[in-house]
Amino acid sequence: MLKDDKVHAHTPTFHPNSEELVVGNVRFQTHDLGGHEAARKLWKDYFTVVDGVVYIVDALDRERFPEAKRELDALLGDDMLNNVPFLVLGNKVDIATAASESELRSELGLFQTTGKEGKELSQGVRPIEIFMCSVVRKMGYGEGFKWLASYLK
Repeated sequence: MLKDDKVHAHTPTFHPNSEELVVGNVRFQTHDLGGHEAARKLWKDYFTVVDGVVYIVDALDRERFPEAKRELDALLGDDMLNNVPFLVLGNKVDIATAASESELRSELGLFQTTGKEGKELSQGVRPIEIFMCSVVRKMGYGEGFKWLASYLK
């Protein structure tokens, strides 16, 4: 769990919860819905109040990449999220055997993304980008959240 630039280890999310996350001078109201199969049934309940999606993938767990791709594709294809920016975080890059950004891009089918500089986009273009991170080592996710903040209204 990221909170006030502190990392809190926790068990996987079994029940939705909400917290305020502060990254630099940007405050995010977050909803941690969990990623297990039962939790995914609740995701649509939050779509009407979502300004951005942070989709975290365990870059170490290659066996679940196809599942992560299916779920990401379903979210990207949902009309209720058409204009919502997506930040994809590949977590656990502090472990040598974790997937690289290039490998994760390929596995998720994200070959054309917005770019990490947070540039202005044409009307109807959804911002989406991958940032590799290590929550435990406190690296990478800050840049991702700053990128996401540049697209929030």
